[in-house]
Amino acid sequence: MSSTTEPPGGRGALRLLQAAVATSSLDRFAISPLLLAIGAELGASLAQSAAVASAYFLAYGLLQPVWGMLGDRIGLVRVMRIALVIAGIAGVASAFAPSVLVLALLRTITGGCFGAVNPAGLVYVGDTWPQSIRQRALVDLAAATSFGVAVATAGAGALGDWAGWRVVLAVTALLALMLGVVLRRLPEPPRKTPSAPLQALATVLRERWALVVLVLVFAEGAVVIGVLTYVAPAVESLGFSPTVSGLAAAGYGVGVVLFSRSVRPLVGRLSTTALAAVGGVLLVAGWGVPAAAVTLPTAVVGGLLLGGAWAFLHSTLQNWATSVVPQERATTIALFAATLFLGSAAGTAVAGPAADAGDFPAILRVTLVASAALAVAAPLLLARYARRSRAG
Repeated sequence: MSSTTEPPGGRGALRLLQAAVATSSLDRFAISPLLLAIGAELGASLAQSAAVASAYFLAYGLLQPVWGMLGDRIGLVRVMRIALVIAGIAGVASAFAPSVLVLALLRTITGGCFGAVNPAGLVYVGDTWPQSIRQRALVDLAAATSFGVAVATAGAGALGDWAGWRVVLAVTALLALMLGVVLRRLPEPPRKTPSAPLQALATVLRERWALVVLVLVFAEGAVVIGVLTYVAPAVESLGFSPTVSGLAAAGYGVGVVLFSRSVRPLVGRLSTTALAAVGGVLLVAGWGVPAAAVTLPTAVVGGLLLGGAWAFLHSTLQNWATSVVPQERATTIALFAATLFLGSAAGTAVAGPAADAGDFPAILRVTLVASAALAVAAPLLLARYARRSRAG
């Protein structure tokens, strides 16, 4: 019978992991309410400024397998510390970028390094928390991630208004450097002898259910994180300041924090299929509200509902990913995170031309249709996987 007890020191370790993933998401989402300000100062269009975010997401995703393999060999905590220090250095440099091109290059390095944090945290939880209660710890990590999102979208707009976008990037960089030191207090989990990288990759990709999880999380990254990039610019296009638009976009992070409190006690009481179905309903509602009319109130309400969708659906997909190929968990999680942010980069890039033309309603309508497909597919596939697992 599986344990239902947290590992020794689990609460302290989880708090350190929460600080790391919160800082990672803070940096990742801080750019959204600053896009117009960056374009105005550096003489770039919204599509060009958004390309900075796309490049960040792309690097964040593509380097996941590399960080995963390094974590297998030198330790999860060591990887996080190294990545945070490099991200901090590149982040400080990006605060002095003289052009959009230089900013994009530096933000690409920053994103590639911050990308090590979240999957390492997921693997850490997967290696140390019992399967029966693991989703609770994953929900706590998701809440910390979304706290970073809320602070980024609300605080970055206000701080950018007051002190400029360069100061925002410098603040997150300094936090990364501090965490690179503080995380030395986090104990390394026991490591098994890693498989050869190509062998581990082949093992995961031969498992068809792992491929199903990757397809689902790619779609989720595109319709949630990718399109969320344009919520703040959409509100700002209505005539609101970056501070107000950032606060509106922060509804997503607030929603995850609030709804996470509901998910945690439901783990073990509701099936993963039911949790995913609730997340799917919230996802459709979250994009359906602003798709009906782009206003400040609908942006806030939609963000709150999307936060609920993330709390229910994404934590369920994360939990699935930690168990679908348990013998190669690190590689699976690395691919999971990579696919999530490749989807994010794709969503941001595909919507870029319409955003540059100011056609935000079109973006929302297309996103709503794609979200409905994901909301139906995820619980159905989870139910089928659960039946196959019970059948042996």
